[in-house]
Amino acid sequence: MSALHRAGATRPSDFQRIAHRGASAECPENTLVAFRRAMELGASMIECDLQLTADGHVVVFHDWTLERTTDGTGTVRDQPLSMLRSLDAGSWKDPRYAGERVPTLEEALDATAGRVGLNLELKSRRTEGLLALSALRIVEQHAALDRVIFSSFDPRLLERLRDASPDARIAVLWAHAPFDDALRIAVELGAEALHPPDRGTDAALVREARARGLSTNVWTVNSLDRMLELVGLGVAGVISDHPGRLLEARARLLGS
Repeated sequence: MSALHRAGATRPSDFQRIAHRGASAECPENTLVAFRRAMELGASMIECDLQLTADGHVVVFHDWTLERTTDGTGTVRDQPLSMLRSLDAGSWKDPRYAGERVPTLEEALDATAGRVGLNLELKSRRTEGLLALSALRIVEQHAALDRVIFSSFDPRLLERLRDASPDARIAVLWAHAPFDDALRIAVELGAEALHPPDRGTDAALVREARARGLSTNVWTVNSLDRMLELVGLGVAGVISDHPGRLLEARARLLGS
């Protein structure tokens, strides 16, 4: 892959429209219904969060604990898959989503195959990297390496992933400025992208990332005006709870 392609040097209207946990503004986050709705709204990629269950399965879930988005209690990593699958992961958002389940990574890959890419955020408090290796194995079994990008705030997980696969696509997630360490780590890992927060992302950061062969995908942006501003700065992708607004931004760019 050329440095120019890796740095996201494309037409503005071709920016990646990345749905944050699916269409999470209107659907229960990190569920298959949220993913289906994101695809209906024109997302080109879906961002979701991965954790390990107590019995070693990879599930799509954001919080460390279950209370906010399910009718369960306790931590995700201390529960077997069978218990997690018994939970209602939809009613908290709206009664019409009652019965939505916590998806596995396999289900997320199957539901989006041939339609959109996936940005898989690796979330783990375990330092041995088992989550990274398990997720990589599942993605490889689904022949999906080319449409998946792995991201994490924990460089150790990304290092383990890179050691296991020279072909895995990697992005470095970063929470706040300064971004010097993030850029250095991304280059060392052979990453293709930096994922900085909306606050702190400016033209200088986008230029510096591009100079190092990195594209920039910004999280989490819900203002249409800000989406257009960021694309004007040259970012490769925008991550949003509102994929429909991302599609509107693209339409405006095409019409300009």
